[in-house]
Amino acid sequence: MSNSNPVEAWEARLEEAGRLTPDIVEQITGLHDDRGAQAIEAVGEGRVKAYQDFTIVVGYDDEYIVEERGCTCKDSEYNLDDDDPTDLCWHALAVAIARRVGHVEYHDMWYSDVRELI
Repeated sequence: MSNSNPVEAWEARLEEAGRLTPDIVEQITGLHDDRGAQAIEAVGEGRVKAYQDFTIVVGYDDEYIVEERGCTCKDSEYNLDDDDPTDLCWHALAVAIARRVGHVEYHDMWYSDVRELI
């Protein structure tokens, strides 16, 4: 895996370690500030859920669909720079972290059957 950007660097370190170490937490929060801290908190609280059709992060006010590095949250829609690969919402960060440390809650059902999508 290439470490051409800082996100790929911490993802590779996390993939190798399989757990959040103090150094990796510092690397994530140093790059992503509060978004990184919120993502780590969400992972620790088990708020990353994978369904057959989507990966969901349970936020403070709603549930958000994360695909690749995109998210349905307002932060992702309005505040992030699409040209900056390090500019990610905390929901996308939570999915990236949870997948690498094995903290994704899997549901053998379709999210679109659980919640009506508009």
